[in-house]
Amino acid sequence: MARAKIPSDSSHLDQLVVEYDGDSGLRERLRLEGDWPRRWSSTWRVSGGEVCWPVRDMAHVPVLSSRPMRGFTWRAKQRNRPGLEVLVSTRRAHGFESLEELRLLVALDFLRASEVLSQPFRLDFEHVGGQTWHIPDYLALVGRGMWLLDVRPMELVEEEDALKFAAAREVAAACGWRYSVVAGWRPHVWGVLDELSSRRRPSRDLLGMRDQLLSAIGAREGRVMEFSELADATSVPSVGRANIVRLLWHRELGVDLGSPLRDDSLIWAA
Repeated sequence: MARAKIPSDSSHLDQLVVEYDGDSGLRERLRLEGDWPRRWSSTWRVSGGEVCWPVRDMAHVPVLSSRPMRGFTWRAKQRNRPGLEVLVSTRRAHGFESLEELRLLVALDFLRASEVLSQPFRLDFEHVGGQTWHIPDYLALVGRGMWLLDVRPMELVEEEDALKFAAAREVAAACGWRYSVVAGWRPHVWGVLDELSSRRRPSRDLLGMRDQLLSAIGAREGRVMEFSELADATSVPSVGRANIVRLLWHRELGVDLGSPLRDDSLIWAA
């Protein structure tokens, strides 16, 4: 089997997205001298009100019981595309303010994020020009780790944005979280994830397709088959195709996310 560029059954978020890292050179513009975690603060909405914590005390914030710092609104002739997306992994709806944020939510669902917080907190921070604030886009619990996320297409990142990203990166590091600015997607990844997500909702397997597919591919030397070949090995190939996509989404089967999903795509048992 040819080496997969991005194996779907073991990939992580940083393998799927293109990250913006242009803020790394702006660290010197942040006021990080002295006890900056005490001076910088974060504001969260919990228990029906707003509560402010210094960055040094954010480990004590009841993160999973917080609410978005701002709402998601719709109006006529709005340039961006807000909405709500229901994730299978969290079993509830999450807000997004653009199609790029929607795509990130789908990816987090694929990675089985157990919690995703939209607009989690407001960060008030100091820089050489004074003070300003930033509300990151998402805070996600993926596996056992927290991941703070901003979303901004590469061509739309301005200097003011980069400074805010640099501040968010410092706060994430101080809290022991990962931080990423999602600026795009690696080739073909979003197209394949979009296709797989069409079969993510729970459904009844009346024909026992899961067992048929796993049995067929498990009996092969090397455990690799082409998509069409695997579908044809089931009792109803047309239904088998839909269930291959379903098992790919649930990461029971694997495919290369770095290549288009086609009949000759190689499928393996995860």
